[in-house]
This record gives sequence, structure tokens and C-alpha cells, in this order.
Amino acid sequence: MTTNIVSEKSQHKERKLRDYFTFNTDHKVIGIQYLVTSFLFYFIGGAFAEVVRTELATPDPDIVSPELYNQLFTLHGTIMIFLWIVPAGAAFANYLIPLMIGAEDMAFPRLNAVAFWLIPPGGVLLLSSFLVGAPQSGWTSYPPLSLMSGKWGEEIWIVSVLLLGTSSILGAINFATTILKMRIKDMDLHSMPLFCWAMLATSALILLSTPVLAGALILLSFDLIAGTSFFNPTGGGDPVVYQHLFWFYSHPAVYIMIMPFFGVISEVIPVHSRKPIFGYRAIAYSSLAISFLGLIVWAHHMFTSGTPGWLRMFFMATTMLIAVPTGIKVFSWCATLWGGKIELNSPMLFAMGFVSSFLIGGLTGVMVASVPFDIHVHDTYFIVGHFHYVLFGGSALALFSGFYHWFPKMTGKNYNEGLGQLHFILTFIGLNITFMPMHQLGLMGMNRRIALYDVQFQPLNLLSTAGAYVMAVSTLPFIINVIWSLTKGTQAERNPWRALTLEWQTASPPIIENFEEEPVLWSGPYDYGIDDEEQEEESVSDMLADVSAK
Repeated sequence: MTTNIVSEKSQHKERKLRDYFTFNTDHKVIGIQYLVTSFLFYFIGGAFAEVVRTELATPDPDIVSPELYNQLFTLHGTIMIFLWIVPAGAAFANYLIPLMIGAEDMAFPRLNAVAFWLIPPGGVLLLSSFLVGAPQSGWTSYPPLSLMSGKWGEEIWIVSVLLLGTSSILGAINFATTILKMRIKDMDLHSMPLFCWAMLATSALILLSTPVLAGALILLSFDLIAGTSFFNPTGGGDPVVYQHLFWFYSHPAVYIMIMPFFGVISEVIPVHSRKPIFGYRAIAYSSLAISFLGLIVWAHHMFTSGTPGWLRMFFMATTMLIAVPTGIKVFSWCATLWGGKIELNSPMLFAMGFVSSFLIGGLTGVMVASVPFDIHVHDTYFIVGHFHYVLFGGSALALFSGFYHWFPKMTGKNYNEGLGQLHFILTFIGLNITFMPMHQLGLMGMNRRIALYDVQFQPLNLLSTAGAYVMAVSTLPFIINVIWSLTKGTQAERNPWRALTLEWQTASPPIIENFEEEPVLWSGPYDYGIDDEEQEEESVSDMLADVSAK
């Protein structure tokens, strides 16, 4: 392993000029490629959302036609899921996993590069569907609607999602193999960072569920271009079978999108509260429990699809049960914060915003797990509000938390704290103004996926649109911060947060092979000078005493 730090730094600077645009096998380069690409598509998908919300500010189609509204709506959902959140999770995994376990690179570097280079063509292909008439059937692409919404636009959507799904599978193989086989000799499973546990569970979920979606889309493609009738009811096909296949992937996809960021939050909170994580093993095993239970809850999306009563009861029970391991995580994060020396910097603000927003999404998730309530609010804006509190209030806030936390490590530069806090304030205000009114709209009976609506819904829709504009403005301090920090920011220290995981033992940014020599595993990745079991007992006793006193 090269030990000449000056040489390594000069190689890193030279690498910035060209290798981020080439087929590079360095996991850190690939991580940055993932991150930048995912944010480019975030801005595109966000622009589509702003047009949709502008149209919904009034009951009439006065901004775009209903057809274009449906196209923007479809591509917004597809981009934000398959081209932003999922690749952003892979970005953190690519960059951090080898550093966190003391490895020089991923297990399969070339496969890692292939996984990334499937994403840009998949995204460009998806956007090119506008040239032939973009799909209008939503990100779920339910037949028979998808069979009637424009054959070639829908076919392009299918091929794009297949490319992105293949990328996800290749990445999952790499992550799981790297975590299980390439840790330094002193690191067993119970001493590796919780982010690695989260990615191990996520990888298992990807490998078990994504091929099912691929099979469903291939059969749908046959119905579109070969005239088969797998899902076409006019030829004897059953569209409900497509729903089963689609949701067998797409509900686990919610956890594929959120679990990497559970891991991010489990790394950020103990560092910035100066306390060991509460319940390390409980958080680790709860990730595995979510991975298992996530595979047996899919039909709660289909309570109105003629599902037999006994089967509804099963999926209602499993959906409520999956709230238990998720609740364990939330409790552990709160217990870690309790009594900690909390520093309200950008990573911590986004982390605490994540916990509060995700809790709202989780509570409404338990509500819609109940069959009678779900039937009442099915296909209404209540579901839209719930979904966005989980994925924007959840995944996105945690993503920004991790971004600010590891920005000094990735770039070697310190970010501007004032701009980071402004970014959080605008984002948090905007997301609540945007998505909170949607719950009331749903209870009032406003259907989702529509451009025209009754005038009684306009005040709340106008409020929601105003919140969307605030969220759009919130991206400005973020973009300015990144550009300013990369060009004018001060040099970051090797370990500015005094964190204890292995990635902070190398230079900022890391040298090409990560470490000059094999890193030393400290007493524990979360042991901030206090015995973990003693700290857990103290946290619980302090919490209970405080509650009983009140």
C-alpha cells in the first residue's frame, strides 16, 4: 500500500480533472459519481413536481394540459424513486463501506463501475420518452391503463426501470460481499458500524425482491408489443396479478429507500450528541427484521382489489408488526439524544428533523395498515401525505444529514454552517407546509393523481403549493454552499467531528487505497469514553425518572 501522502494527494487532485467522468473502479470516485448523478436527477424530478403543484394551485387546467400533467406526474415519481433516493443510498454505501470496514476497495470494483454506468443511460432514456409521448400511468404503471397510455413511451419506461433495477442488483451483490468478506481481522459483525448493518439488510431485500419486478415488467412489455394477455383483461389476463408482482418489490422498495438512511442517522446521532448509541444490537437486528417483514406486507396496497377478508387480516397484522422494529430504532435514537451534549449543527439539525418527520409518516402508516381506515382513504391525498413524510421527511432529510456529516471527509473542505442551517430551516418548513395539508385533503375526499378537482379543495391545495415553492427555494443555499465550500472552503481536518469509526482515521479526502496501513479498531465504533451497557442503563433510568417526575 502506498505510503507517500504527498504523492497520494497529488494523484487525488489529478484524478478530479478526468476520472469522475470515466469508467473508474475506485469506490470513492464511484460514490461521488452516484451522488452527483442522483442530485442532478433530483433537480429534474423536483422541477417536474413544482409544475405539478403549480397546476394544482387552482381547480382548472390552466398551466399544463391534463396529458402533460399525467406525464410529469409519472416521471416525477419514477425519477425521485429510481434515480434519486435509491442511487443516493448506493452513493453513501459505495463511498463509506470499504472505509468503515478497513478495506482498500469494494469486493468487485469493475462490477461496481458497471452498476453505476447503467444509471445515466437509464435516466436519459426515461427523459427521452417525451419525444414519443411519455407514459401517463403513474410510477406504478398499472394495466390496463398502462396498456392504453402510449405504447412506446410506456416501453421506454419499462426498459429504463429494468436498467436501473439491474444496477441495483449488481450493487447489492457488491455491498453484501464486501461487508461479509473484507472487514479487518479485528472487526466482527457486532463491532462494525450500524450503517453496514443497514446496507447488509438492504442488499438482502434488493436481491430477493427486485427480480420479481423485472419479471412483471418483462411480461407487461410482452403485452404492449407482442399482443400477449398476461395482464390485459380483454384477452383474459388478470391485472391484479401485476399488482401482486409489482408490490412484492415496491413495498420492500420503501425500505430499500429508507434503510440506508436509518444507517446514516445511526452514525450521525451518537457523534453529534457525544454519546454511545443506545441499543446497538437492537438497532442492528431490527434492520434484519425489517428486511424479513418487508417481504410479507405487500398486499396492504391492495385492500380494495378484491382481496379475501382472511388475507386482508394477515397483511394488516404483518404491516402493524413491521412498526415494531422501526419503533425500536426511533426509541434508540431518542434515548441516545436524551441527556447528550447535543451540538445543533447542520448534520444534527437534519437528523432531528428526520426523526420528527419520519415519526409522523410512521404513525400515519400504522393508521393505513388498518383495513377499514385504508379503504376509507385509499387513493386519496392522505396516502400522498403519508408517503412523502416517509420518503422526503424521512429519506431526504437523513440524506442531507449524512451529506453534511461526511462532506469534510469526501471533499477535504469545510462547508458553510450558516448556509447549512438555512438549508435545513427552509426545507423543514417547506415540507411540513407542503405535505401536512394533504392529510386533511384526503380525509375530505380529494383523489390523488388528478389535475382537476372540486373548488372546495383549493385553499389547502394553494397552501401545499406555497410549501412546495419554499422547498424549491431551499435548494438555493444548498447549491451555493456546495459550490462555495468546494472553491473557497477551508481545509478540513482528518476527523473534525471526533468520531470513532474507521473512515475518520484516514486523510480527508481519503488516499487512493484508503489507508496508509491497516487501521486499528478502537474500543467500539460508538464508545465515546463511556461503557455502553452502563450508558444504556443510565439513559433509561434518567428517562423514566424524568417522566415520572413530570
